[in-house]
Amino acid sequence: QDSPLKAVQMLWVNLIMDTFASLALATEPPSESLLLRKPYGRNKPLISRTMMKNILGHAVYQLTIIFTLLF
Repeated sequence: QDSPLKAVQMLWVNLIMDTFASLALATEPPSESLLLRKPYGRNKPLISRTMMKNILGHAVYQLTIIFTLLF
């Protein structure tokens, strides 16, 4: 089968998606407390318990809205 996107089109999609992610990270100004805090330990998880709750809560919210609109 042929790919639906050509190589140049896939590069443009990648460029656009990476640009938005970079802007989201770069536009938040650093606060003094953030710059002075100690780094996290080597054994600390990347996703904290609060982050996991927010991710799962948002996923449930999105699924509820999608299924409500679909059915």
